[in-house]
Amino acid sequence: MPATLKCFKAYDVRGIVPEELNEELAYRIGRAYAAVVQPRRVCVGRDVRPSGEGLVRALAEGLVDAGVDVVDIGMVGTEQVYFATFHYSLDGGIMVTASHNPPEYNGMKFVRAGARPISGDSGLKEIEAHAREGSFAPAVAKGKLTRKDVMDDYVEHLLGYVEVEKLKPFRIACNPGNGCAGPVLERLAPRLPFTLVTRFAEPDGSFPNGVPNPLLPENRAATSELVRESGADFGVAWDGDFDRCFLFDERGEFIEGYYIVGLLAQAVLRKHPGAIIMHDPRLVWNTVDIVESMGGRPFMWKTGHAFIKEKMREVDAAYGGEMSAHHYFRAFSYCDSGMIPWLLIAQLLSETEAPLSQLVAERIEKFPCSGEINRRLQDPDAALARLEAAYKDKAVRIDYIDGLSMEFDRWRFNVRKSNTEPLVRLNVETRGDRALLEEKTQEVLALLEAV
Repeated sequence: MPATLKCFKAYDVRGIVPEELNEELAYRIGRAYAAVVQPRRVCVGRDVRPSGEGLVRALAEGLVDAGVDVVDIGMVGTEQVYFATFHYSLDGGIMVTASHNPPEYNGMKFVRAGARPISGDSGLKEIEAHAREGSFAPAVAKGKLTRKDVMDDYVEHLLGYVEVEKLKPFRIACNPGNGCAGPVLERLAPRLPFTLVTRFAEPDGSFPNGVPNPLLPENRAATSELVRESGADFGVAWDGDFDRCFLFDERGEFIEGYYIVGLLAQAVLRKHPGAIIMHDPRLVWNTVDIVESMGGRPFMWKTGHAFIKEKMREVDAAYGGEMSAHHYFRAFSYCDSGMIPWLLIAQLLSETEAPLSQLVAERIEKFPCSGEINRRLQDPDAALARLEAAYKDKAVRIDYIDGLSMEFDRWRFNVRKSNTEPLVRLNVETRGDRALLEEKTQEVLALLEAV
């Protein structure tokens, strides 16, 4: 094995099959996971990619040879591995997925008992080292492999987030993008008063209609069209392993993830008055305004699922949201879900009796934002230092929780460096002033790009 395994990233494993990730390595990863985590029972699942079956087979073989009992839950979304791990009190879970990457990719996400994430600073580097070395002590006895369908228990759990009898009979446009969400919708549909109008609902790991990643603007047209054609009350699209969902209003307009965080905070606080609501530092004012107005307690923490989940547990937050469409729920063992959010939005719309476009428009008008702007820079550190020097005397607040955030009376910005490439990511927002938003966005970009 090479000195480093290219498929091991900061939070997970991800690479091209078979060049960077193959069945031999999957077997070693199973043995390595067992050596580091030392579990007795572990569940494994896979997304829709054709390479997933072979990788899961080899992974399970590695675990079984290490003396671990393996529960294979089949083709599922990532959150179903999280669910199985915490719901059945297992010692860990491994999901074979490459989420929104092209079909030639695959990967793995790892959790411990309670669905706690394993990332670079909590065991992933050790798993990589063991997998690379490949020398494993023989197990006293082999483990057992069983198969389990978790769908009924999972659907029952999802329905606990809404009061079904109070839901309006909405027509909802649903686009799973040929990923794993289709079978879940099929099982949810008879239990809900909704008419679900679907497109690309059949799981197909060749992704014949394009890679399911609605974060990319070019991938949103199919869902927008479906909303308009079907006369839906709102639309939902998912990525391949459906741990993220993206919402569209009744006109087919895509809704920025930032404003969804605010709506979900509202929905959660209706059920859990006074709860702590966690959010990331990129855009904050809308979320803080909603949370405080409802008597909740806003809590800002750094972007990234491992950081958010850990801190949510520490402070016992009821909900955490990132503008990138990751939404975390205390009742879901602090894990992210792509199914709970749209159900909560449906409940909120049923209670407020206002269309989604109206709820969002009010918030956009109150706190307009730039959306995330990426710039490739030669020297990101120098660019951030230049920004701070230019504004430090005028700022009413500066923080470094995640990148550089600077706040002024009427506007604020956050700029972060990418962990993987020479990019900086900028977000700007104002208090109800679109002209100021445009002016300050251009001003900050000019300072970032100054040579």
